[in-house]
Amino acid sequence: MNSIRRKAPSRKAEAKDAKNAKKQSQRANNPQFTISHPDEWLEIGKIVAPQGLSGEMRVYPDSDFPERFEVPGKRWLLRPEEKEPQPIELLSGRYIDGKNLYVIKLAGVDNRSQVEELRGCKLMVPASDRPQLAEGEYYIPDLIGLSVFLQASGELVGTVIDVFSAGHDLLEVKFDPAFAGEKKQKTVLIPFVEAIAPVVDLQSRRVEITPPPGLLEINN
Repeated sequence: MNSIRRKAPSRKAEAKDAKNAKKQSQRANNPQFTISHPDEWLEIGKIVAPQGLSGEMRVYPDSDFPERFEVPGKRWLLRPEEKEPQPIELLSGRYIDGKNLYVIKLAGVDNRSQVEELRGCKLMVPASDRPQLAEGEYYIPDLIGLSVFLQASGELVGTVIDVFSAGHDLLEVKFDPAFAGEKKQKTVLIPFVEAIAPVVDLQSRRVEITPPPGLLEINN
């Protein structure tokens, strides 16, 4: 699952599990990847290619947690034509430095041809299987949809619609119509750092920001 940490000076939200909120909405428009109960599952990676001839495979991770791919145990496999993930056993896994990929071995997959049949399949875990995060860390799906307010005035700025990583994490915020006025630009990127986003209240579904001058300026 993806998570990021709101660091001091920058914070972190299972970051890639975090983009699951966006991916699940995309899957809703793609019948090949419609899950019957999407809220019950988290996508942790995608099988992208074979690795060698002995049944190992390369996985592009959608999770910040190495144990998802390195610790043996039960995982679930979602095939493009299916709606329910099926259980499968992870035997081993290792990270490939510099490629942002894991090489894993699944039980019952013993050759390159079998891996080719799994190309494009998703690795899943139950949504209840979310590792406990440290203070200041957030799961990205939990940040999507939060209302963003100016701390000083209480004015509603907009709603978090995505999270990006670019050196530090950025919240993409869609302006509330009343805040945007007649401007053409309707979104802004806000650094997810404690100095700028000092309050993140998941229970109240709100973020309070103290933007420096010019951060929220938008152009026609």
